[in-house]
Amino acid sequence: MTRQKKIFLEESEFPKQWYNLAPDLPTPLNPPLGPDGNPVGPEMLAPVFPMNLIEQEVSQERWIDIPDGIRDILIQWRPSPLIRAYELEEALGTPAKIYYKNEGVSPAGSHKPNTAVAQAWYNKQFGIKKLTTETGAGQWGSALSYACAQIGGIECKVFMVRVSFDQKPFRKMMMETWGGKCIASPSTETKAGRDILAQFPDTPGSLGIAISEAVEAAVSDPKGETRYSLGSVLNHVMLHQTVIGLEAKKQLAKVGIQNPDVVIGCCGGGSNFAGLSFPFIYDKINGANIQVIGAEPFSCPTLTKAPFIYDNGDVAQMTPLLAMNSLGHNFIPAPIHAGGLRYHGMAPLVSAALRDGLMDAIAVHQSECFEAGLLFAKTEGIIPAPETTHAIAATIREAKKAKEEGKEKTILFNFSGHGLMDLVGYNKYQAGELHDYEYPESEIAENLKKLEGYPLPK
Repeated sequence: MTRQKKIFLEESEFPKQWYNLAPDLPTPLNPPLGPDGNPVGPEMLAPVFPMNLIEQEVSQERWIDIPDGIRDILIQWRPSPLIRAYELEEALGTPAKIYYKNEGVSPAGSHKPNTAVAQAWYNKQFGIKKLTTETGAGQWGSALSYACAQIGGIECKVFMVRVSFDQKPFRKMMMETWGGKCIASPSTETKAGRDILAQFPDTPGSLGIAISEAVEAAVSDPKGETRYSLGSVLNHVMLHQTVIGLEAKKQLAKVGIQNPDVVIGCCGGGSNFAGLSFPFIYDKINGANIQVIGAEPFSCPTLTKAPFIYDNGDVAQMTPLLAMNSLGHNFIPAPIHAGGLRYHGMAPLVSAALRDGLMDAIAVHQSECFEAGLLFAKTEGIIPAPETTHAIAATIREAKKAKEEGKEKTILFNFSGHGLMDLVGYNKYQAGELHDYEYPESEIAENLKKLEGYPLPK
């Protein structure tokens, strides 16, 4: 009997609404705060984001309609396939069934266009002509450049963390092919960038620095035609990504699985993890027995070591204070190859899910991750992005646990992107040139000293 490897949905089965976790959290979200410690109103965010996205950011509606203009573009690659990892299962000798949602089939090669298309569309509807953003490994900058080209009539400027700018030149080429402009951060184009370079001329950069530059470039436009676009962390970004999990639920139902036993995603800012897991966390809140795991690097242990606090999203403190797990906005990450997982904070919604016991978090060293990536490539055939290997490593751990326990489990993870632009990292790993790094708790404590006097979340 032929076994079914891929589970597809018809285009007509693509979700018509996004799912918003916020109204279902056991404990209400803490509001974003301004420098005075008071909640930020929509008018304070208006120079940074268009009002239609601000409305989504603060929405307490459980279901939000996806406009046809956005659906028409997402249908280029969505619904994405759900794939049974038979070959990986056999290599591990596990009784577990392993499924992965392949978000690497998007034009940019990752989950990021799910929100990039939506954000570009809403900005154009609001009359915005230019978008600025930051990017770590380059996935988000590529996705937004693609989205702006698809929507048309919007310029895209990307501040890319310097270490990734140097490690991954093809990402810059992708952005430019779609019409985006890519600049290494910190740069001399902004005051935030110049200040950092004056103090740390050899800095590898960070997402916090790149965010400061992108926000400054947006709010300093004298014509008011520029807004800022963020690829993770914020509520509306998590919202747009939930098409992943909503599709996965329909696909699992086609093979008779009501709920998986374990749901796994890698965690940086939180977007791909939230996209897959939030629709299942909704089921968990309503009584389903599902373990949800977020996997992050030891070198950036936001969920596993950082406290739940109010902190800025950027180094220059231009963003509002957000209630989130944070290593401190001055955090400068080690130059690991999982560039998309090097952010100092975690999405407020993901942080709240951890606080409320709706998920678990683990940290994984990059050597274990690359080893998992190689096994996946040799069994399933697809080379995963370094970020994605964190989810694969966590999946392998759970599959081995199922073998030890002799239990048949269904494990679902998000294959957040392919690694065809990340082969330098694989080459260095196989040459023995990559080393594990655990971010010292003493440095976390030092970073957090700068937050003394900040408000505390409830």
